[in-house]
Order: sequence, then C-alpha cells, then structure tokens
Amino acid sequence: MRIVKEAEERKNEILDAADALFSGKGFDGTSTGDILEKVGIARGTLYYHFKSKEDIMDALIERYNFRLMAAAREIAADKSLPVASRILGVVSALNVSGGSGREIMEHIHKPQNALMHQKIQKMIFTEVVPILSGIIREGIEQGIFDTPYPEACMEMIVVYANTVFDADMVSMTAEELHGRIKAFSFNLERLLGAETGSLSYIEQTIGGGLEEEESAGRDCRGNEKQNGGSK
Repeated sequence: MRIVKEAEERKNEILDAADALFSGKGFDGTSTGDILEKVGIARGTLYYHFKSKEDIMDALIERYNFRLMAAAREIAADKSLPVASRILGVVSALNVSGGSGREIMEHIHKPQNALMHQKIQKMIFTEVVPILSGIIREGIEQGIFDTPYPEACMEMIVVYANTVFDADMVSMTAEELHGRIKAFSFNLERLLGAETGSLSYIEQTIGGGLEEEESAGRDCRGNEKQNGGSK
C-alpha cells in the first residue's frame, strides 16, 4: 500500500536524511541517490520539494538558523539567569555545531554562495542585535553596564565581530587573531561601560569557536588535497 505523506512531513524527512548524510559523507560526497535511498522515495518526489542538492543545503541552513535563533531568544528571556550568563548563552547558541554544521559552514563560505552568506549576515544583524540589546538594557538597570546607546553599541559590536572574525573577510595569523580577540573584549567593556575584566569570558567563547572553525577548515582543505580537489 502506497503511503502518502503531508508535504511538510516529507520535506522534513528529506532534510533529516540530508543532514545525516552530509555530516557523515560530506556535502560533495553525498549524491541525490544517497538521499533517495535513505528516505525511500522516488526521484520525482525529491525534485517536487527541492530543485537540487544545493537547494536542500540552503533549506538546511534556513532550518538551522531558525533553531539557533529560537534557542537564543529562549536563553535571552530566561530571567533566572544572570545577565552575563545570558549574553554568553546567546553567543554560544548561535554556534552552528552538531549534525552537518561543518559542511554548512564550508558551503556558506564558497564563492558561489556569497548571496547566502550575505543573507545570513543580515539575519544576524537584524535579529541578534535586538536580542543582545535587550539583555544589555537589563544590565544597565542592574548597574552592570553604563551606556546611553545599547542598540548602537550592539550594532557596532556585531558588525565588527562578523567582519573581522570572518576568515573570508580578514586573514590573520593565530597571534594576530589572539590580539584582536583581546582588543575586542577590552573595547567591548568600554563601549558598554562595564567593569574592567568583567567581560573577559567573551575572549574564551569567541576564541574557542574560532579555533573550532579553523580546525574544520584545515580538515576540509586536507580532505580536498587527499581527494585530488586542489588543482
């Protein structure tokens, strides 16, 4: 008996299968045939929902973004947590990890996906800035921060972080990166009028995340060379 599923349910099955396959075999190592086999559907059904493997990846990115932002909002709204913990929680929640996170980051940074990269940068600016600004305003009320411009400060911080700490935009040595992170924490405290050293935990959060991305990048480049991808 042929089982007919709702379009949204079938679409999510395809995304779940692709997520697992991209994580295990890599984006380039996964074929549409692999996805068809894992879901157990005909090629026509796949193409009814998605035009191509790249289209599936773009939909996965959209789904990851939705989940990350939902997690960030939930953490920001938890008034039982101290302000500092919520800032750290929001920043950490925005890290794409697990599943095919590494493949997603590699896909986003490909030159042909510049528009997708720009779209994600815009999402971070328009959605993350208000979330963090709300927490900063609470910190002002509690005497942790002292700035009359919480939104503008967050805009400057997010734009700087997304530009300077994006390996595609600025190339740095490990020493230069470490220096930028320390400077970022130093200036962040002054922008927000925070006590010296009170935001030093930001250094560890940003530094750890960037080290993971760089490690992933080295792995990807190494795999390309092993597979003859470097031409």
